[in-house]
Amino acid sequence: MKPAGFAYHRPATVDDAVAVLAEVSPAGKVLAGGQSLVPLLNMRLAAPEHLVDINRLTELAYVRVDGDEVTVGALARHADVEHDDAAYAVLPLLRDTLEHVAHPTIRNRGTTVGSIAHADPAGELTAVLTLLGGTATLRSMRGERTVAAADFFTGPLTTCADADELVTSVTFPVPEGRTGAVWTEVARRHGDYAVCGTGVVVTLDDDLRVAGARSAYVSMGPEPAVLDLTDAVAGAMYDDADWAAAGRLAAGRLEPDDDIHATAAYRSHLAEVLTARAAGDAARRAAVA
Repeated sequence: MKPAGFAYHRPATVDDAVAVLAEVSPAGKVLAGGQSLVPLLNMRLAAPEHLVDINRLTELAYVRVDGDEVTVGALARHADVEHDDAAYAVLPLLRDTLEHVAHPTIRNRGTTVGSIAHADPAGELTAVLTLLGGTATLRSMRGERTVAAADFFTGPLTTCADADELVTSVTFPVPEGRTGAVWTEVARRHGDYAVCGTGVVVTLDDDLRVAGARSAYVSMGPEPAVLDLTDAVAGAMYDDADWAAAGRLAAGRLEPDDDIHATAAYRSHLAEVLTARAAGDAARRAAVA
């Protein structure tokens, strides 16, 4: 199939880009990597009158590590983030997660910020940003604002971004203390969207007892779900904690739907098993941090 007709814009600077978005709003869409948007255009599930291509905005093609956070610009490809050694050194969860995102060909072109702005309920990075308490920075002719991930995602393929706003970057905070983090998922084939995916962050105290545990999920609802699992394991030694109880707690709080790929019951079962598995692995990582 072919997309519906549209006017094509290729601004050279961020200022130009937001000026174009202001002019064409609300009939415009931003094109970065295009790995999510172009299929929607071809199937005519999206039919913008204007397409604003930001691929000339090379000032947004960065991955920056600033002490306790990793900031990714809107034109940084998944592969750039995945292979950034400085980002991996402070936040291994990013690389661990990106290895599950589609295939290398897609990661070479798709952008991390674009994936997050797309807000697909099955997109791994939406869950990671929310799990870590990250933020998105948006810019328009009206100025710049920063939005917490918990407020950014408002539904499937929907965010709080206005039609004239460009998401210029996202920031992933590095967890504090003795902390380990793991991403795991089950997909029908490697590179497919997950039937259920979860990221878990576990924090230990100085005695290696569990001080905190939280998890986030994809393909389990219309937007990323973040759960606090601490009550199930608080105070237990990391290698003796009842992570299965944490899995049961998570499964009981999630409300997945049936679809053509899996039943809600199967997804709940996966959430229970994957949470327990990821949490145990995260705790072991924390113990040697």
